[in-house]
Amino acid sequence: MPYPKYEIFKDKSGKFRFRLFAGNAQIILQSQGYNSKEACMKGIQSVKKNAGNKERFVVEQAKNKKYYFNLVAGNKEVVGTSQMYASRDTLRKGVASVMRNAKSQVE
Repeated sequence: MPYPKYEIFKDKSGKFRFRLFAGNAQIILQSQGYNSKEACMKGIQSVKKNAGNKERFVVEQAKNKKYYFNLVAGNKEVVGTSQMYASRDTLRKGVASVMRNAKSQVE
């Protein structure tokens, strides 16, 4: 399946996770672990629902001074986390990419 897309996979502990890939095949959002594939799919639906609202993107700064964002649902639960960005400017581009690619299909 071409990019952009979501990919569901099982991590080493047996939890289901998803990754959202941009058109250039870079991972732009990753999920927490879910106990079932169905719960993971609900997480993807939450990304699709919430990514259109800029207020749902919460910017954080790590100890290493790099920036990342969490996409949160209406109940303030984190539904996805970005990669690390060197600056707020590149982080803004990451947010725009998630907003643009959130409606992608699941592989």
